[in-house]
Parts: sequence; structure tokens; C-alpha cells
Amino acid sequence: MIRTLIVDDSALVRTIIRDFLESDGSFTVIDEAENGLEALQKARTLNPDLITMDIEMPVMDGLEAIEGIMKTMTIPIVVISTKDTAKNAYEATVKGAIEFYAKANFTATISLEKRADILCCLKRISRTKGLHQIASPKHLNREVAAREIRGVVIAASTGGPKALMSLCAAIPADFPVPMVLVQHNSSGFDVGFAQWLNDYTPLVVKLAEDREVPEKGKLYVAPTDKHLTLTGGRFMFDTGEPVNNQKPAADILFKSAAQYWGAGTISVVLTGMGSDGAEGIRHIRQAGGITIAQDEDSSMIYGMPKAAFDTGCVDMVLSLEQIPLELIKLTSHE
Repeated sequence: MIRTLIVDDSALVRTIIRDFLESDGSFTVIDEAENGLEALQKARTLNPDLITMDIEMPVMDGLEAIEGIMKTMTIPIVVISTKDTAKNAYEATVKGAIEFYAKANFTATISLEKRADILCCLKRISRTKGLHQIASPKHLNREVAAREIRGVVIAASTGGPKALMSLCAAIPADFPVPMVLVQHNSSGFDVGFAQWLNDYTPLVVKLAEDREVPEKGKLYVAPTDKHLTLTGGRFMFDTGEPVNNQKPAADILFKSAAQYWGAGTISVVLTGMGSDGAEGIRHIRQAGGITIAQDEDSSMIYGMPKAAFDTGCVDMVLSLEQIPLELIKLTSHE
């Protein structure tokens, strides 16, 4: 049983989350807290396997509570908040939270498939209790010949915000090609995510717009609830069905980038659950592009990078710290 502490200032929300978790049979809610200070005290006393944390609360907010807990403990914390606090929800990943969800995901109206995905993710996150990430040595699967790079596409999911904060902080403002990102986000959290990430990188971070032409020195974020493609040198939105239960899906973006940028494409698959991006890198590899996957040691969840690696189409397996250095090297014209 996954011993869980629920933190929210609303008794109704705590009941909704409790019912959601206990419906699965793998979770037991050992206690609740209605503010951050109470959460901090109960975390130290109870040492739960998982904590769900609200952001805006009286006495002590969620950000302070997360920071306080992580100073002395390594308990997996998942933020459950509203899109009005999206930017702070991402800031929680800097403090030590692993993932976040919109509160709307825990109501009875969500699909059974989405419910199962969330529960599966929470189970995996709970297994990270007490773990410390250690960067592994650089590993190259294949030698990559020099070529003119035209753009970088990135896929990330669980653990992605914190990984992206680290990666993008090391990319210079004069990065010579556009970067395009699919981060699996809760609906409506995309604006807050772009604003948050923009504070941690010299790049200009913005949501991609329909028919926009990507420019160098910018990181474009795929909006939630629609696929993003690169068609004829412009971004185009696709409102089709989810792919591998994801919308936007990195596979869709990667395939379109392979068609347009061809051998000038670099793809990066970062931490996350599932296999999104794996099929896309097959296309990039076939087009002659360069494929990179984050290594297991520096990944919060090794699902997506492993799925990419298992295709046999990954050129480089790199630690999170090494990825931006390699991107700079590959795009250098010196």
C-alpha cells in the first residue's frame, strides 16, 4: 500500500482526492493537512510514501512546505492545483515536487483511461522515495557526422519541467536554430508553463501559434489539447485524436520535423512515462537526423527515454547535464 498524505485547504477537495486514490486499492490515505505548516509537521512524523500538495493555502503555502520537506526528506511530492496557479505549480518543481496535475483531473468526469494513467504515474512516482539522481558518464552509441542543423525538437513528460529548467538554463540566447517542445501538460497549464520556463533560460520561450514561422533563439511550446506540426516551414495545429493517449504528441511533431528539416533535425527525448517520441525518432533517424535520449540515472522516470533507446534509433544517450553542451556543439558552425 502506498501511504499517502493529502494536503489542501479545502475539505471537499481532500475528500475528492481521497476517493480517487482509494478507488484503486493501491493507496491508503494515512492523514490529511489543511495548510503547509501542518503538512510539514505531519510529513516529518508520518514519513509517507507520497504527498499530494495544493499551492495556495493559509498559514504556509505549498511552495514553502515543499521546500521545508525536501530539506530533510526525499518524499515524492505531487502538486494538485488549478490553472490559475500554473506558474507557481511549475515553480514547485524547483523546490522539489516531481509532477503536478490540475484538480479537474480528479473528478468523476474524467475518462477511465485518463484515471488509469494518473494512478499508474502516481504509483511510479511513489517508488522514487529516497532516491537521489546521479549523472552517469557520457555514452555515444554511434558517431555523428557534422551537418547543418535546422532545428531541435524535444519531448518530455513526468519530471520534464525540472529537467527542462536545467537544460534550457544552459542554452545561450544566440542559439542558432529554433527549439520546439512537447511537454505533456494538464489542459490550460500551457501558458503558465511557458511563462515559468522563460524565467530560467536566456532563450525566448513562447507558445507556438498557428502558421507561425519558427525563429532561432526561441523555444516554442506546443499548446495543450492540440497536436503541433511543422508544415512548409510553419507551425500548424492538428485537432485529431490523441496519439498514445497524448495530445499534443511528440511523435506527431517529430515526424513532421523529419519531413521538413530532414537530416538537419535533432531530437531529444527526456524523462517521462510511456513511449511518446519513440516512433518519431525512427522517422528522424530515417531522414538522417540526430537522435538523443536522456540517460536512466538522470531521468526521474525512464519510460520515454528507454522506449526511444529500445528502438535502436538513438545516436546518443546523455546525462541531463551533457545534453545542452552537446546541442551547442552540434549547432556550432566553427
